[in-house]
Formats: sequence, structure tokens, C-alpha cells
Amino acid sequence: MSVSGAALLIYGANGYTGRLIVRQAVARGLRPILSGRNAAEVGALAREHGLESRPASLDDAGALDAALAGCGVVIHAAGPFSRTSTPMVDACIRNQVHYLDITGEIAVLETLASKARSAEARDAGVMLLPGSGFDVVPSDCLAAHLHRRLPSATWLTLAFAGGTGLSRGTATTMVENIRRGGAVRRGGKITRVPAAWKQRDIDFGDRVRHVVTLPWGDVSTAFHSTGIPNIDVYTAAPASAVRGMILSRYLGWLLATPPAQSFLKGRIQAGAPGPSDRQRAGAAAQLWGEAWDDDGRRVLSRLRTADGYTLTALTSVAAAEKVLAGGAKPGFQTPSLAFGADFILEIAGSEREDVTVSAEASR
Repeated sequence: MSVSGAALLIYGANGYTGRLIVRQAVARGLRPILSGRNAAEVGALAREHGLESRPASLDDAGALDAALAGCGVVIHAAGPFSRTSTPMVDACIRNQVHYLDITGEIAVLETLASKARSAEARDAGVMLLPGSGFDVVPSDCLAAHLHRRLPSATWLTLAFAGGTGLSRGTATTMVENIRRGGAVRRGGKITRVPAAWKQRDIDFGDRVRHVVTLPWGDVSTAFHSTGIPNIDVYTAAPASAVRGMILSRYLGWLLATPPAQSFLKGRIQAGAPGPSDRQRAGAAAQLWGEAWDDDGRRVLSRLRTADGYTLTALTSVAAAEKVLAGGAKPGFQTPSLAFGADFILEIAGSEREDVTVSAEASR
């Protein structure tokens, strides 16, 4: 499907991350069309940048079709994606518009990766690329790089560190999934495990950090990118956060009740929309990855990038530019399947290092 001369639509443009994506798109010389359900906020943002706005609710198929008219790709930035991805994907397939989103939700990623959904998109000539930000781009590219170094790998561990706090959207998604616990992949299948299932120390290059498992999107995407059947993902976390994760094993049911959800989401909405520009500018993300095979061969690499929210804007817009230039592959794709393991190195501030295994502590 040709997208020459087609427009970019940013949906959820008025959200915290959506605004960052809009700013990056404009900085790159693009003239995106802005959309979202809040007509007043979307309109004000469009006027601020001299752009067109097409407000639309996700439960109004006709309005979505009108918003997507003449567009070649959408960056969907309105979460939680467990509720918002299906109507937007339906609209993209219906209108033959390529779909990008910034989710890291395993259930959403697996739904779009399913044979039926991917085939539906492929038949329409539409690419489905969820996880076009942080998560999933840097860790997916790191996984693909490790697999490239060791094609026989059967085990993969990924870890990340660094952060500037959470946006309202990210925090809301975490609250909604609080009862689900953790997840890993074993024998090619996603397996539910308790929250904070495993802990360990990892050398990120600057220093050793304590990390804990969490159900990050790469439990889904890294398997589709590499075929490696056994995958764990960790994040660096302070002791207080780890204690809270362990406590959620026993109180998750309570925190998932409507009154508790309402209270927690109210607290989120009362806070700041997300990290400030100054906070983001002074932060960076660090990633670590290790792969090994059944014969004991092992490879290890590290990656450093801009902070997660800045990186999401950079990678989402870079991916959209590639699609608008004709670089889309119909059907479900991960970032590395669509653009290669080195896609992350095209993004400003990204540096990758292959580490001598003997210099690292054993897994």
C-alpha cells in the first residue's frame, strides 16, 4: 500500500506523551493531524502548532474513519491500550492506515501478534506495530542484537534502569494491572508468576543495581522477534518498591476492587502529568541483555538511550517517518522485525556496547 503524500495522525495528542510526540514530529518538519476524544484540548494544541485537528471518540467508528481520511499512518498514544487499541486497530484496517502505538501491555501485544489479527492486517496491506516507544523499541532491538550474536540462544534475560517518574497514563495502566502479578516466557509460552518473582544484581556499566522481575512488554515481543523460548525481564527498583510489589501478591485483589481503583486513579490525576522537560533532559535509560544456549555459549550487551519518555517520542516519530517513506511491512511487526536490530542506533543519544562475558558475574 502506497503512503506517498499521506498524512500522519497522532491520536491522544493532548496526553502527556502525545504532546511530546507532537513536538518531535513538528521538529522533524512533519505536519501531523492531531486527534483525541477531548475536542477542546486537541483543538488548542493544534492551534498552538498551526496544525489541523480532527477530534474523534474511539467508540464512534464514523468519526474515526473521518479522522483517518488521507492518512498513511497513525501513532496511537491514548492508553490504557487494553481498552483503546481494538477500536483504533479496527479503524486502521478498515481504512488501510498503518498502525503504531506506544503500549507495553503484554495482552495487547499478544492480541495484535495473533495469527488471526496479523492476517487480517496483512490482507488489508496494513502494518501493526505496537510498542513503538519505550517500552519496546530499545529492549527489542537489544534482544534482536543478542540473537544475531548467538542464533542458537534458548534463554534471554533483559533488564533496564533509569527513570524520571511516571506519566498519568503509565501509572493508570499499572494500577489497572496490579492484580495480574508477574509474567515470564517458558518453552515459548507466557507463564504467570508472582509479582517480584525473582531478584538479582546486575552491572549496568556505571554501577551494579538491584533488579526485580516484572511483566514488561518484551516477554511478548522478544519471542516474536527472536524465537527465543525462555525470557525474563527485570527492572531496577528501590527496596521500598520491591516490598510493595511483594505485598501486592496478597493485597492485589483488594487493590483491584472498584473503590480502590477509583481512589488510586484519583491520586494519579491529582498529580503532575509527567516528568518535566528539565527532569527528562537530565535523565537516561540503561539496558542490559544476556542470551545463552544449551551448550553454555553466552553473549552480553548493554545499551544506553535518552530517558524513556523522550525516547518514546523519538522512536515513534522515526518509525512513522520510515512508514511514510514506504518502509512498512504488512501484518504484525516488532520494531526490530520492521526496521532491524540497529534501528535504536539511529536515534540520538543511543549507544550499544558488547561486553566480554568473562568480565561479568555469572548469571
